[in-house]
Amino acid sequence: MGWFLGLGIAGLVLLVLALLLDGFLEGLFDGLGGGLDGVLSLPVIAGFLSMLGFTGAIVLGATGAGAVAATGAGVLAGTGAGWLTWRFSTSLIRGRTDATPRGDDLVGTSGSVVTAIPASGYGEVLLRLGGQPVKYAAKSDTPVPRGTEVWVDAVLSSTSVSVRPVTR
Repeated sequence: MGWFLGLGIAGLVLLVLALLLDGFLEGLFDGLGGGLDGVLSLPVIAGFLSMLGFTGAIVLGATGAGAVAATGAGVLAGTGAGWLTWRFSTSLIRGRTDATPRGDDLVGTSGSVVTAIPASGYGEVLLRLGGQPVKYAAKSDTPVPRGTEVWVDAVLSSTSVSVRPVTR
C-alpha cells in the first residue's frame, strides 16, 4: 500500500510543480523526442499517477485483493483521469475569447467631460472601452464645459480623442 500512496503523492507534487512553474518543466523535456505536448503533458501525467496510486491503495486496502488487481484498477482509473485532464486542458486552450478592444472602437461612442475642454485645446473625457471606464485627453473645436455629454469623432492617438457635444 505504501507504494501506491507514494505514487499518488508524487502525482500531486508533480501537479503542483506543473502549476507553479507553468511550462518551465515541459521546456526542460523538449529535447526528449518531441517534448511533452498534448497527451503527455505534465498535468496529464500527474493526474494519471495520482489516480493510479490512490485507486490502487483504496482497492488494496478495502478489498484485500492482490497488488496485481489493485494495479489494474489503478491503471484504469489513472487512464480515465489522464484522458479527462487532457480533454479539459485542450478545451481551455481552444476556448474563444472576445476580440481585444482597439482605439478605433471608440469612434461613435458617448462619454462625459471630466475636465472642461477649451476651444481648440485639451481637456479630459470619461469613455467606456470594452466595458471599462477609461479617461482620455480630449480635443474639441468648441469649448465644452465639465459634465457635458460628448460623442467621439476621431481617435487622435492612443491617449487622446476628438469629441463634439451631443445636441438633443
